[in-house]
Parts: sequence; structure tokens; C-alpha cells
Amino acid sequence: MPTHSENRHMPYSADQMYALVADVASYPQFLPWCAAARIRSSTDHGASEEMLADLVISFKVFREKFGSRVVLFAHEKKIDTEYLDGPFKYMKSNWAFEDVAGGGCTAKFFVDFEFKNAILQGIIGLVFNEAMQRIVRAFEGRADELYSPKG
Repeated sequence: MPTHSENRHMPYSADQMYALVADVASYPQFLPWCAAARIRSSTDHGASEEMLADLVISFKVFREKFGSRVVLFAHEKKIDTEYLDGPFKYMKSNWAFEDVAGGGCTAKFFVDFEFKNAILQGIIGLVFNEAMQRIVRAFEGRADELYSPKG
């Protein structure tokens, strides 16, 4: 039931930001609460690529694995994710990136989910917006690491 959406201007290109978010296997290196990631399969459908991926999230005493279908639309710089299995009742998220005149891009992020476990849902509910902002900042920090000119 909690939803979160953000529109951010990023100093990087839509291609760069798309590549960063599409690299699901690297999430444990920089995303808070992401303990592990595994790509089960990847299928090219021409206009899109579909990945089945497992993420392990670790938050306080909770450690849960969940599977999702990640659909990558490289040409449109769009990524849609839907929940397959794990601790959620449902979960869906999407990213969209668009280059901006004068440089950089607009990054749009949306997530909507609900946990099956009422206790976990209650805990997340207390810090949900802060957690989502922290996740978006983690992607920004990763972009700085990967794409900022090294001085």
C-alpha cells in the first residue's frame, strides 16, 4: 500500500542511468538492505529484455529473498519490475530516463508494494519515505562513483 514516486534531474545521460539501474547483479555493492542478487534468466524479446532476478533484502532481524520479473526497454530507457515470489503481497516499480536539453537527464522512479507480514509492513511503514529516498540516493551515489570525472 505504500507508494513512492520521485522525479530527479541527474547530471548523467539517460543511457548511463539506464545502464546503472539495469545492472541488477551489482545492487548488493551499493543498495542499502540488499544483501545479495542473482539473475535466474535473461531473455531477449527484440524490443525488450526480460530478466528473472532474486534479491535478498536484509533489514534489522528480517532477511527475505524475493523474485521479480524485470523488463528492460533499452530504446525507451524504461525499466518495469513486477513481483514473482517472496515476502510481498505485491510489488511493482518502474524507472524511466529522459535526456534533458543542456545536459543530464530526468529520472522518474515509482514503487508500490505491500508485505505479507504485517509486522514487517508496520516497521517499513514507519520509515518508508526515508527508506525510498535513501535508495534513490544510493543510485545517485553509484552514478557519481561510475560516471563522475576523477579529479
